Amino acid sequence: MGLTITEKIIKEHLVIGQLDRGKEIGLKIDQTLTQDSTGTMAYLQFEALGIDRVKTKKSVAYIDHNLLQTGPENADDHLYIQSIAKKHGIFFSKAGNGICHQVHLERFGVPGQTLLGSDSHTPTCGGLGMLAIGAGGLDVAVAMAGGEYYITMPQIVKVELKGKLNPGVSAKDIILEVLRRYKVKGGLNKIFEYTGDGIKCLTVPERATITNMGAELGATTSIFPSDEETRSFLKAQGREKDYIRLEADDDAYYDETITIDLGKLEPLVACPHSPDNVVPVKSLDRIKVNQVAIGSCTNSSYMDLMKVANILEGKTIAENVSLVISPGSKQVLNMLAENGALAKLISAGARILESACGPCIGMGQSPNTDGVSLRTFNRNFKGRSGTNTAKVYLASPEVAAVSALVGYITSPEEYVKDMDIDMPEKFLINDNLIISPAEEEGEVEIIRGPNIKPFPKSKALEENIEGKVLIKVGDDITTDHIMPSNAKLLPYRSNIPYLSDYCLVPCDPEFPKRARKYGGGIILGGFNYGQGSSREHAALVPLYLGIKAVIAKSFARIHKQNLINNGILPLIFQNEMDFDSIDIYDELAIENILIQIEEDKIAVKNITKDEEYTLVLDITERQRNILRAGGLLNSMTKQDF
Repeated sequence: MGLTITEKIIKEHLVIGQLDRGKEIGLKIDQTLTQDSTGTMAYLQFEALGIDRVKTKKSVAYIDHNLLQTGPENADDHLYIQSIAKKHGIFFSKAGNGICHQVHLERFGVPGQTLLGSDSHTPTCGGLGMLAIGAGGLDVAVAMAGGEYYITMPQIVKVELKGKLNPGVSAKDIILEVLRRYKVKGGLNKIFEYTGDGIKCLTVPERATITNMGAELGATTSIFPSDEETRSFLKAQGREKDYIRLEADDDAYYDETITIDLGKLEPLVACPHSPDNVVPVKSLDRIKVNQVAIGSCTNSSYMDLMKVANILEGKTIAENVSLVISPGSKQVLNMLAENGALAKLISAGARILESACGPCIGMGQSPNTDGVSLRTFNRNFKGRSGTNTAKVYLASPEVAAVSALVGYITSPEEYVKDMDIDMPEKFLINDNLIISPAEEEGEVEIIRGPNIKPFPKSKALEENIEGKVLIKVGDDITTDHIMPSNAKLLPYRSNIPYLSDYCLVPCDPEFPKRARKYGGGIILGGFNYGQGSSREHAALVPLYLGIKAVIAKSFARIHKQNLINNGILPLIFQNEMDFDSIDIYDELAIENILIQIEEDKIAVKNITKDEEYTLVLDITERQRNILRAGGLLNSMTKQDF
């Protein structure tokens, strides 16, 4: 039996385990990326490992998130990351060079290699045939130190694309259709592999849009073949030497197969407040738009913005609309400036933001009270925009541009019938904002600002765990709920004590006070607890507040691993009805945990109600050892590398 693309890459990088579905495997990582929102903590952890120089083929640190500098905190963090990068063999992409995923796709991604990033949208580089996976910062630090990255060998879903997209329908609509079918937790422990004759009409940036937003499925990653389209893209980037042909064998086995007829797709939109709340644009009843935001790592490529410029050329946005555009990289912005497209955007009334994440992470451009914001981004969780009452819709650049002109969410087919944008034969290449590391690490002094605080360290697992239920939340709680990430809080991502005052505040403003009052305790959650960002802070801050365990109906992949890495027990209800039996302030006890952890089933007593429940600890033996030690750092020594 032949192999899928996924299996071919995993086989080449397999250090521990076999290609057996559902079993844990350890992979050698070729490349890593970090960004400044998660990077400071990742590099503090890297320092704690005591490794002098990264052991990957290439590691890159990006500054693209915390660029609103209203005080010294962000600038101090950037200097820390820059000095760490210089000292330890990491390339440094300065502020203004662009969004990490867009720049990595352009300048560093290599088909057939593995990429681990401390950002959940790292799968973007799957668009050119990389096995690119998002993870917590500590896992990335370990990979930089030469350690393996562990995942469950996933099921592989074949997404067969047939035919060709009609005018006005885009790659964004393809991934919205997959989200419509699978929902935000349907991709857990799965990799989505795209095949079929329909991929031939998709450029690498369009493929990257699909793999980027595949993160919203909860998937391990998504991937496309590396074919002649990939070669053309790399050649245009001056990197044809990085090209290899990579495709699935004809007799490859897939666990699931879905087919999408591209010719039958129509423009789609994700309605508030979830990326899987997908409906046809035409089904919406003249929803008035207050703000349109075009950009993010999903839709900020040269091809995307050229389409927007063509739609806006010679026109003016509606009087009720504020239009902001964030080019994905300096390369994109330079090219738009040189060919006149930037002038078209500005003339139509667009406000040009810097090449960064910006509004996607709530870093500026929050909508008005009760406002409607139409965005080309990947997430529309309630409050993520910075305005809790805003209604955020997600759509393609074509839908966004036309809607900015009309003033209502509008399907673009009749506006784009003659639009044909060709991929450049040569991109503008200027890497002057990418700083190379020092040849000798001893030459560099590490710069640490006063806002950089030590990360909390957990203790070895105790014999008994006892604590009150401090909060009880529902399904699909995101990392934005657990550790909010807005313009006011992002500057403090390296200051866990400060952030602790805001943990789970969107769900219950009293949670931090309650956690301190009772010296920590237990969190109770529903299905898909911890979906969304890879931010490790959603585990580090609860650890700082004394959280000993999280009991949920199910967990998102990255957050579950982050909890384990920080010594917090991730427990699942065997009987989901038990969730309803437990209330806030109930005292729970897990006795003889060092014995119980040897099994998959854990008994927990509700002392308050004199009840007992059975919980599932769905972990591997390696993860058991991590929990026994009180976290990944505690369990590791230099001999592990």
